Amino acid sequence: MGEKKTLTFAIMDPPFESARATTALRLMHVAASRGYDINVFAYEGAVGLPFTKQSGHANAVHGHDADEEDHPLPHKWVAALMEEARKNGGKIDWVNCGLCVDERGVAEAVEGVRRGTPGDLWKMASASDNTLVIPTK
Repeated sequence: MGEKKTLTFAIMDPPFESARATTALRLMHVAASRGYDINVFAYEGAVGLPFTKQSGHANAVHGHDADEEDHPLPHKWVAALMEEARKNGGKIDWVNCGLCVDERGVAEAVEGVRRGTPGDLWKMASASDNTLVIPTK
């Protein structure tokens, strides 16, 4: 196997709003399962992805309580991605844009997520083998 790859993802979409955020998380999962080092720069609504105060809810239409509904929560996906990367010899450096966090009041994030600035995206992209920007519509 060659040198370890480093990939950078820049994402903007908030949780629950479109398939773009889910697609980004799926791509990150593939990279994490291969042991790649992954950089994530989340800005705009994407800073809500690792927000730990997300909670599941009941579904009266299906007659399920919150536990039975088992609503998927992005912060759990982010934590699982970080664990998957560690398990396979990689790491994830997840940076939330600090200004975007403040605007949205989503400072409580899963362990390993740090606050940063757009300058972090520049540094990440400059040091990566490839960068994928997943913009909003």
